[in-house]
Amino acid sequence: MAVPWLVLLLALPIFFLGVFVWAVFEHFLTTDIPATLQHPAKLRFLHCIFLYLVTLGNIFEKLGICSMPKFIRFLHDSVRIKKDPELVVTDLRFGTIPVRLFQPKEASSRPRRGIIFYHGGGTVFGSLDCYHGLCNYLARETESVLLMIGYRKLPDHHSPALFQDCMNASIHFLKALETYGVDPSRVVVCGESVGGAAVAAITQALVGRSDLPRIRAQVLIYPVVQAFCLQLPSFQQNQNVPLLSQKFMVTSLCNYLAIDLSWRDAILNGTCVPPDVWRKYEKWLSPDNIPKKFKNRGYQPWSPGPFNEAAYLEAKHMLDVENSPLIADDEVIAQLPEAFLVSCENDILRDDSLLYKKRLEDQGVRVTWYHLEDGFHGSIIFFDKKALSFPCSLKIVNAVVSYVKGI
Repeated sequence: MAVPWLVLLLALPIFFLGVFVWAVFEHFLTTDIPATLQHPAKLRFLHCIFLYLVTLGNIFEKLGICSMPKFIRFLHDSVRIKKDPELVVTDLRFGTIPVRLFQPKEASSRPRRGIIFYHGGGTVFGSLDCYHGLCNYLARETESVLLMIGYRKLPDHHSPALFQDCMNASIHFLKALETYGVDPSRVVVCGESVGGAAVAAITQALVGRSDLPRIRAQVLIYPVVQAFCLQLPSFQQNQNVPLLSQKFMVTSLCNYLAIDLSWRDAILNGTCVPPDVWRKYEKWLSPDNIPKKFKNRGYQPWSPGPFNEAAYLEAKHMLDVENSPLIADDEVIAQLPEAFLVSCENDILRDDSLLYKKRLEDQGVRVTWYHLEDGFHGSIIFFDKKALSFPCSLKIVNAVVSYVKGI
């Protein structure tokens, strides 16, 4: 009986090594590392590890052992969390929604600024533990009370779970600000990546709510704000740049919106959008709104393919304002709080930030824009990872801290 176990023990290292070699080959065959990125070797290493873990997760999922998202979240939640002597950190539940509250220990003579934070991860990755270090730093450096919301994710939960959880938890917090020592006139909503999408959608949904304190400012860190046009200049230029490739983004989008992956090409080609809808929103979605300097690198003018009604019926909820907050009515946009927008040159979502910036400014909303020539999607999460950090990671965090401290 010992022989099969011995064979298994010998086979496992070969299996894991084989998967890693496959991930390395996939990286070098499919990945672009732009010249403006600092520490390209480090990013290559991290992306190889990322591909390795995703491939392992997909294998485990096919074998019925564990879903890929849960496997990745188990790994990143296994990292030990350091306690900060300057903060009191409390895990709570607002109904069924897990949240984490960060409060400075030092007494304050007046109510503190409040931050509501929605983490990123494409509804695949990310968690309260994964973003603990970032939120801890933001709360400490800005001397604010910060609430991080742990919304439901794939594979068990799809749209509109993220929006509902973030909305409900935010309303709960806004109704109890005095309990947490927060100044109702200084509440900032902040989010990264898909969390930035939640910021846009929720600040819009809260417009006109007289029963709640008005949001003072919104911070959107390389957000996704539309699912209409996936052929903007940055989508073409950065489609194979880590850590968010076109393939991974569209797959995550389809999974979250419960759209069969067989419609992926229709989504990429824009054939799932009716011609009259294109015409209605073209003024906000057109690449003509992107400054010329961002089109110099590998951009080919594009127009959507022939309308596919079957694709539209499958994917039409992509066009809802909760999933594409860029298309909200002018009357709503004009009432939004001032914004701090972060974009990265080497990010597939760069142009989402540029389009949303223009929409806000056109309606008289004050926008502070922070653009990083050496930045890439997901870079902020590495800011405290020491040897694995990047200059752009700390730049983003410090820029956000500086802005929030001015509120």
